[in-house]
Amino acid sequence: MRVLSFNARPYDREYLEQASVEHTHQLDYLDIRLNPQTAPLAAGYQAITAFVNDDLSADTLKVLASLGVQFIALRCAGFNQVDLSAAAEQQIKVARVPAYSPYAVAEHSMALILALNRHTHRAYQRVREQNFSLDGLLGFDLHGKTVGIVGTGKIGEIFAGILKGFGCRLLAYDPYPNPACEAMGVSYNSLEYLCRESDIISLHCPLTPETHHLIGNEAISWMKHGVMLINTSRGGLVDTAAVIEGLKSGKIGDLGLDVYEEEGGLFFQDMSQQIIQDDVFSRLQTFPNVLITGHQAYFTAEALQNIAATTLQNLTDFEQTGQSVNEVKA
Repeated sequence: MRVLSFNARPYDREYLEQASVEHTHQLDYLDIRLNPQTAPLAAGYQAITAFVNDDLSADTLKVLASLGVQFIALRCAGFNQVDLSAAAEQQIKVARVPAYSPYAVAEHSMALILALNRHTHRAYQRVREQNFSLDGLLGFDLHGKTVGIVGTGKIGEIFAGILKGFGCRLLAYDPYPNPACEAMGVSYNSLEYLCRESDIISLHCPLTPETHHLIGNEAISWMKHGVMLINTSRGGLVDTAAVIEGLKSGKIGDLGLDVYEEEGGLFFQDMSQQIIQDDVFSRLQTFPNVLITGHQAYFTAEALQNIAATTLQNLTDFEQTGQSVNEVKA
């Protein structure tokens, strides 16, 4: 089957090529994002692969369908970027990678917590400038602190295990409690209770209409003064304008983000020679207690291997049977 991969960086190509030896697909690559304007490049292909920041709106899907594309293999777990109703209408099937390395994301969340708490990113710059002063670098013991975990799927479960090792009290909010989390002593509560009790809050839930801006003015008003907020899940979970107000008031003492709700035009590309036009993002960068990474939480060798292997298997399953066990529907 002829397959065109959009938004394929050199590392994506490397791992897809490694995985392709066990399959018979003809893989071609583009490093540009998929959108209605670039979709015509898929002419002559039966399937495409796409990433988390590609535009799979109704307009894009209509173009792809007109070209004969029948299958979209997402190289990610999330699928909120896909108009699934439009995909069904256009008779295009969509599959995802439901799990690639939950350890990667959970461990990156912990890295953000440790860096923000002990100011290692700031200390590194100081030492590079021969400044060995400790003023402004005071942290706190994680042992005994209360950590609220919003979303306790596999990533949240692994994250809970990491925090348990630090000796933290663990609270969780999730409509579907995870027995494995309960077994390690995680206490499930309302979002309000979690916010009021937690010294650190970390988000590990999918972006759905129900969770969009889950962390907004109301949730922030419940939080402890000086709370640390971490988001390695989806940018749309957080109302950025509300968070900025929380940072200005001191309600949010530290903010660690690996995702941003308007990241589509920013992340996964070198913009060091450009002027950032997103004033909200630029405002976030002015705070000394904000640490932002560019959607790299998933970025480990193990994760890339698993993403490539599952993506190729999804393509093979569709070619052979017309369906995939990882298909997502509206």
